Amino acid sequence: MPQLLADCLDEVIEYLNDDKYSLHSCLSVNRLWCKVTVGILWRDCNNYSTSDYRTLINCLPDESKKILKENGIIISTSHESHPIFNYAIFCKVLSISKVHEKIFHLLENQNNLLLEDLINYTQIIVQEICKMYMNHTSLKVLEYVQYSDVIYDIYPSPRNFLKNLTELKCISNISPELLINLTQTCHNLFLLDVIIICHVPKELVDLITIQKNLKCFSMMIHDGPKDEINSIPLLTMELPKTLTRFIVVGGNYNISLSFLVNFINLQELEISFDFSECIESFEKLQDAIFPQLQILIIKCSCPRLEFLVKFLKNNGKNLKKIHIDVNHCDSEESINSLNLTIAKYCPNIRKFSTGFSDKDLETLKILFNNCQYLESIKFWCGGKFLNEKEALETVLKYSKNIYEIILQYQFDLKFELLPSELESFFIDWKKRIPQKPLSFVIIDSEFCKNSLDKNVENMKIIETYTKLGVVKNLIIRKLWNY
Repeated sequence: MPQLLADCLDEVIEYLNDDKYSLHSCLSVNRLWCKVTVGILWRDCNNYSTSDYRTLINCLPDESKKILKENGIIISTSHESHPIFNYAIFCKVLSISKVHEKIFHLLENQNNLLLEDLINYTQIIVQEICKMYMNHTSLKVLEYVQYSDVIYDIYPSPRNFLKNLTELKCISNISPELLINLTQTCHNLFLLDVIIICHVPKELVDLITIQKNLKCFSMMIHDGPKDEINSIPLLTMELPKTLTRFIVVGGNYNISLSFLVNFINLQELEISFDFSECIESFEKLQDAIFPQLQILIIKCSCPRLEFLVKFLKNNGKNLKKIHIDVNHCDSEESINSLNLTIAKYCPNIRKFSTGFSDKDLETLKILFNNCQYLESIKFWCGGKFLNEKEALETVLKYSKNIYEIILQYQFDLKFELLPSELESFFIDWKKRIPQKPLSFVIIDSEFCKNSLDKNVENMKIIETYTKLGVVKNLIIRKLWNY
């Protein structure tokens, strides 16, 4: 009965996951409520505050505290000599780089240390925290990405430390011993995210080979020797054909995508290359059919139009989200032709991101007419692309179900949106039936000096209509963080 009560309480409190204020209130109800709530607050190390890391250090075993003391490391921890819980046992999501970053800042703010000592002390503390984790918890998610020379020992002493791991993000040049250990104990990864540096080790290929449930795979090819490209097929050949999500960030490397043709279960495909020459292998996919594909994202460079058009004809019907960077398209005519293709062959899209030139308003109208389920649209503004006024007026007049508008500024605008024009848009939006509160996202760029958010009067108008409930939320982001 007590366990049943705890399980039910866990289900209830789980709904407060994003409400930290309410979660902290739950800590004070009784010990059972406190324990269940602590399990939620402490399961993801990415959410720990500086104070939480002080508490975590206070949870270190005496042997680790002795090591810290012998190295002259003094951390002012909480007033509790013995914390109420061993908080380490609740951790299910561990990011080694995040722990390193937080401990570094903790020491930086607390002590007047030389940089050499600061780096050394950080490494010692992080290593002891890793040892504590591997002795007291069974992780679900592990992120082990480091760009420094230091290698933290997380080889588990209890064999079940990584047995339940479902998500792993790592760098290809991590310790072979760790990869061997993972291969022996970790067979049920759902997601694997790899940053490839220098080469693909055999141990990483072996880890992929023994996975029974791998559905999501992502690889980022980091700058390094060109011969690393030759080792990538060793990895891709072992990927299970049951993958539902594939992401490749290739930088300026040109790798063949032909192996994807047989991945007929793909639901999400994301491709990112820095130069159009590096995405020519998309030709190999133009005839491929992915009957379950719902998300298509192509960043940085755009494939040749004829390849992309043919791909969309084959796979557009089931697509729900499309994002295509068109900055590198040959001409405005190419962009317009692409948008017309999407309007014709992708009638079920919910989210759409691309560019429309100021000459292509008719194409935008066709898109809204053909794609009746469209809920979110991102416009590129500035330069050869639409100004905000044209984009907003067209959404208002021709869209049916839009509730989110994203304005991404590329370059300076030809005509700045006037406050009176913005207010007129909100007044008319309020009259729409059914009336849906609008999510407004502004992605700012250093190349645009007259974007909407830089006009004080425009921002006051948005604030006014947020209070009136016309605008549900306003989000402003920088281009490089989006």
